[in-house]
Amino acid sequence: MLRISIPGFGVLRLRHLVLDYNGTLAVDGRLLPGVKLRLRTLSRSLNLHVLTADTFGGARAALSGVPCRLSILPSLHQDRAKHDYVARLGAREAVCIGNGRNDRMMLQAAALGIVVLQKEGAAAAALAAADLVMPEITDALDLLENPLRLVATLRS
Repeated sequence: MLRISIPGFGVLRLRHLVLDYNGTLAVDGRLLPGVKLRLRTLSRSLNLHVLTADTFGGARAALSGVPCRLSILPSLHQDRAKHDYVARLGAREAVCIGNGRNDRMMLQAAALGIVVLQKEGAAAAALAAADLVMPEITDALDLLENPLRLVATLRS
């Protein structure tokens, strides 16, 4: 569990990290450099969940060795499926990271929603739903290892 107190934002008590796969952890189905190591490190303090339609069919193999729960979702109504997954976990104990329009509902529901830009860009709806925008997934994951960065950005 991560406990982060952010003046004017609140106290985050995070148990779960919920991640989109393609566009967030991977580009064109390939896991981005540095992601696997960071996920292994974060798994010591958070339960990791990866939600994907697995468009390219390689998510399971790419995430081998990462202690996470991989859920492959049907292609229809992914936005609702992702939201409902986070709600079942307990949205107030979840940090979610994504980039797509289908991530917007989980980003908004989460205690902390982070959108990443990267090569695919980010849907405007996801940007509007997030608490924070990061240029790269490695930067977003590093925030959770260095929570004072979150404090500096989100305090009011």
